[in-house]
Amino acid sequence: MIGISTCCLMDMPLAAALDELAPLTDHIEVMDEGYHFITDPDLFSGYTQRFTLHAPFHGMNIASVFEPVRKASVEVMADCFIAAAAIGAPVVMHPGYFAWEQERAASDRQFHTSLQELRAAAAERSVEFWFENMGDMNYFNLRTPADLGLIGDTGLTLDTGHAHLNHCLPAFLETPFRHMHIHDNNGRADTHGPVGSGTIDFRPVMAALRRGHATAVIEVKSFAGAKSSLKVLDAL
Repeated sequence: MIGISTCCLMDMPLAAALDELAPLTDHIEVMDEGYHFITDPDLFSGYTQRFTLHAPFHGMNIASVFEPVRKASVEVMADCFIAAAAIGAPVVMHPGYFAWEQERAASDRQFHTSLQELRAAAAERSVEFWFENMGDMNYFNLRTPADLGLIGDTGLTLDTGHAHLNHCLPAFLETPFRHMHIHDNNGRADTHGPVGSGTIDFRPVMAALRRGHATAVIEVKSFAGAKSSLKVLDAL
């Protein structure tokens, strides 16, 4: 079954959001920020759903050329691994960014340092984590399949909307991925719109999802949009 991200209910407390989503799906991804920042993993013991955690990303940059920022970002990710281990959930995270083209090589080196530290922290907790492909802002890492070498054998979370913005969704659908974020847009703005509101053809998306036996969640901004997306996808 396709899951749903708590992204669609960020204006309500996490427990209330889980109660809203639980009757709709057996897989919930928690946006581990804001109202949904996880402070007590015991909250999840009352649910039978599978969970994925989306690690905090606002203010985070594991590829920062500023070492204190990089180290602090890795520490936040490692703290997310602690919660994920308690819940039994894999983790999705952003791959960082560089501010200036002249700093890209240095930023890549910082990313690889972070990757080694994250792999060690994840192994310590027996947690799996995946990197998400990013949108069409030039400074983000991992925007197209050509960038996959950066993450090596770490798993990919394929974000359909981000790939569509970068005009490479068909190519991404031909690459291995472990997890998928599903949302729609018109190819110009990262609206995280409901399925059918933009210009993505979701028939090949669903075919690739079934072919790869990956997990997937709907990551849209409204609860109504999450429910309508679920109905559209169930019919494909």
